[in-house]
Amino acid sequence: MENGLQLGLFILLLFLAVPFLGRYMAGVFKDHPKSIPLLSGLEKWTYRICHIDPIQEMTWKEYAIALLYFNLAGLACLFLLQLLQGWLPLNPQGFPGVEPALAFNTAASFVTNTNWQAYGGENTLSYLTQMMGLTVQNFVSAATGNAVLLALIRGIHRKSAHTIGNFWVDLTRTVVYLLLPFCLIFAFVLVGQGVIQNLQAYVEAKTLSGATQTIPMGPAASQIAIKQLGTNGGGFFNANSAHPFENPTPLSNFLETFAIILIPAAATYMYGLLIQSKRQGWVIFSVMFLLWVGGLAIALASEHVANPVLGANPVLEGKETRFGTVNSVLWAITTTGTSNGSVDSMHSSLSPLAGGVAMFNIMIGEVVFGGIGVGLCGMLMFVLLTVFLAGLMVGRTPEYLGKKIEKTEMQWVMLAILSPCALILLGAGVASVLPTALESLGNAGPHGLSEILYAFSSAAGNNGSAFAGLNANTYFYNLVLGAIMILARLAILVPSLAIAGSLAQKHPLAPSLGTFATDKPLFGILLLSVIFIVAALTFFPALSLGPIVEQILMLRGQAF
Repeated sequence: MENGLQLGLFILLLFLAVPFLGRYMAGVFKDHPKSIPLLSGLEKWTYRICHIDPIQEMTWKEYAIALLYFNLAGLACLFLLQLLQGWLPLNPQGFPGVEPALAFNTAASFVTNTNWQAYGGENTLSYLTQMMGLTVQNFVSAATGNAVLLALIRGIHRKSAHTIGNFWVDLTRTVVYLLLPFCLIFAFVLVGQGVIQNLQAYVEAKTLSGATQTIPMGPAASQIAIKQLGTNGGGFFNANSAHPFENPTPLSNFLETFAIILIPAAATYMYGLLIQSKRQGWVIFSVMFLLWVGGLAIALASEHVANPVLGANPVLEGKETRFGTVNSVLWAITTTGTSNGSVDSMHSSLSPLAGGVAMFNIMIGEVVFGGIGVGLCGMLMFVLLTVFLAGLMVGRTPEYLGKKIEKTEMQWVMLAILSPCALILLGAGVASVLPTALESLGNAGPHGLSEILYAFSSAAGNNGSAFAGLNANTYFYNLVLGAIMILARLAILVPSLAIAGSLAQKHPLAPSLGTFATDKPLFGILLLSVIFIVAALTFFPALSLGPIVEQILMLRGQAF
């Protein structure tokens, strides 16, 4: 009963918060935003210090080049910061520099908003690296995704234009007006709940049995706030949000879970306002919500099926026992649906079907709300694909909001949709037969395959969560997964900008009797069908060999 009330409250707050935050986001991200005291001053000083002309707009290629240079610089800085941390301050535990392959993987991970971690935070990274490296990238990687979304929205909405905005302006406004103030407030709330925030050296304590225990310290709350609100997900500690210093109370657990989904969900309402059609935004929100709540229902039902192997129902191994199975599943489905990747339980301990749902959320392109900006960009790729297929079925040139969807747009759409799929399947296929990769497996049979599939899905989906039974801190996984993170990130950002540039130049046509309405429930049903068809054709064989067959074998009394 209590779990049902909590889930109901979670959903109710989501529906209440989406219009409120979406309206605020639309107000600060439109072409002529409202002036907000203090924040407006910070924005202007940023432009002045960085010599940015906020009036000067960019073509899509100029926008993409600025984005690539910025992220390349971030990658280099974070890589060097890790290598040199042994000689830098704010390192009370005296951690040495990070090994180069792991440093590359971590730099690629945080710059791409993936936050995959092949290390333990409390025994690898100094406070300086955590703050100046990881936390900074948590802000700017999330802001980069939102900037691309804003450019895509302008491309859809503008008429006969050759520019789609200014990358530096979009980046700055996202940090200054959205991420910084909300994270500051949230960090104070988390500190009030008991999340630690200090620069002290680790504490040595004596246990009741007389043993010595090292208790890690550090500036955790500031990173937890942005990791949740920015759909980043990287844990300050190795146990992530299962650690009581990151997630101490039932209220902090509820708020952190809610923070994961808040901004991506509100972006759909912002989208409707910026294109001047709120119904378009609600249709997209509805599809995302149905995917999320459907996956949640399947996972919860699967977790409460009796496990004949362990003789327990529900199985609590690997779950966050402080908050219960329902909260563990809610977090797992929400974090994989939003490309957040943080965890408060071990996904390897989910029932095979529940773990398969989490994997499926990532595989379909992180469009179940998805990461900040890129989630809605990914869903708009499916929207354009759906419009194109609908046009083919009626023998009419496809249109979206009056603009023709032609060969150029569809080539970029297919690149954005299929590239991550190819990276997942090719990477997992190679790892499944390569002895070096197989040595990292902690499980055999279909569960071992699921471990590999999940790792490559997490990297290609820029999610960052893991089944946690795979030793990913090897040269093979560090280098290969790091490269996949970068390629997959570019595979959604660059096509989104190219489509924005192409659509911005077109003049919309007036609607006619043959125009297929994209703001009706029928379009939402068709969009949902296209997502499932693409996912089924691409991943059903792999899922059948992994979580699906494992679920069947589990019910027959066999475990791996």
